[in-house]
Amino acid sequence: MTQPHQPHQGDEAGKPRLGVGMVGYAFMGAAHSQGWRTAGRVFDLPLNPVLAAVCGRDAGAVRAMADRHGWAAAETDWRALIARDDVDLVDICTPGDSHAEIALAALAAGKHVLCEKPLANTVEEAEAMAAAAAAARERGQLAMVGFNYRRVPATALARRMVAEDRIGALRHVRVTYLQDWLVDPEAPLTWRLRKELAGSGALGDLGAHIVDLAQYLAGEPVVGVSALTETFVRERPLPAGASSGLTNPGGSEGRGAVTVDDAALFTGRFASGAIASFEATRFATGRKNSLRIELNGERGSLAFDLERLNELSYHDATEPDAHAGFRRILVTEPDHPYLEAWWPPGHGLGYEHTFVHQARDLVHAVASGTVPEPSFADGLQVQRVLAAVEESAGRNSVYTPVAPVDPLAPAAPTTPITV
Repeated sequence: MTQPHQPHQGDEAGKPRLGVGMVGYAFMGAAHSQGWRTAGRVFDLPLNPVLAAVCGRDAGAVRAMADRHGWAAAETDWRALIARDDVDLVDICTPGDSHAEIALAALAAGKHVLCEKPLANTVEEAEAMAAAAAAARERGQLAMVGFNYRRVPATALARRMVAEDRIGALRHVRVTYLQDWLVDPEAPLTWRLRKELAGSGALGDLGAHIVDLAQYLAGEPVVGVSALTETFVRERPLPAGASSGLTNPGGSEGRGAVTVDDAALFTGRFASGAIASFEATRFATGRKNSLRIELNGERGSLAFDLERLNELSYHDATEPDAHAGFRRILVTEPDHPYLEAWWPPGHGLGYEHTFVHQARDLVHAVASGTVPEPSFADGLQVQRVLAAVEESAGRNSVYTPVAPVDPLAPAAPTTPITV
């Protein structure tokens, strides 16, 4: 059995070295690079993250990306990247169709793994990944899925307040994630619009984020859903060149079918009996990256808006009516989550800092041997919710239960996944 890859000893600061290898180099690759490059410069980490190698199929493009973002080497074969002795942790930033194959191979090679969301394109793949991660944990390897919105200081504070029972028993959760980059019917048919590559559309791309964030803040899983999905534009121009999934490379070569959803709308029930509503769309004209979530409890409420990500709204229902109401918490104090290492109070953070915090948390987990959150089991839980949404939508919105996930003993895959 392959032994876990141990961090190398002895950098210039006397800290053990954690060699990072990243597969994928577009939008998420750049964001993850920023996180790895910055985490050790801001936080006092127990290990020193080193950008050892980045991988992509286009040799020229990946070499340019490596030079731009500070990666020491470039590879064009992810298997070669995994085999490198200077890579201790494999960071997967590819489309969903390759997540399972790369993650399983990396775990089998004794490497730690960070995998972008959603964990996989199918429940079967996610089950295989969660089972492999559970087995690898016994060998000292760790695996985490990249739901970066958990790392916004305001959402981390909201989770703390819910855990401290500041809003009491949960009654309602309502959450939306709205974008508009597909409103133009002539926008190209990128990989994000092909089911065989992306798994699903707005549901997996945006819905995965809000399902995870809702479950994280609530501290409990969604146990059933009733759903609608819709594809508004069913045929689009085929791009003439490569694209990142969000941009048109210019030109087109005919047209092709859109095989994923453009929007998903569903209600859900939490294990405690609290109810929830979810909306994910890439057709909300005028909305660029609008994620909003509100939790209503018996003794208070919390609300967060990504477009005002340094703020958390809080209503304490135990206060007298004469001066009760929502108040703004400016989440920039040193005792707020992650803020101990940044700027003086009132100096806000941004989107890119969530990836710095993600790298920080994973480095601490590797150093301590603690299972990181969100784990592959958490990713499997989200995948089962997404699958239940698709099943419900395909059955005229019938209420569909979500099978529970045991985080300590994930279910074995129903279909073998080979690498």
